[in-house]
Amino acid sequence: MWVPFMTVRNGLIAETWRELFAAEGLSVRVVPPVGYGERASLFDERTLYVPTGKAHVAREILRKI
Repeated sequence: MWVPFMTVRNGLIAETWRELFAAEGLSVRVVPPVGYGERASLFDERTLYVPTGKAHVAREILRKI
């Protein structure tokens, strides 16, 4: 199961966060706004999801930077 962790302004920022979390060993899913599907552009906001029970790990990574 996945839980929403943070919402960011656009897809470019979302990919940057995803890469940072991946470098720390944390899986992240980047999801476009509901209803956009494949039509979402890189300039639409995104929500980052982390696995259930790993939100505390993501918060710790944010605290470190």
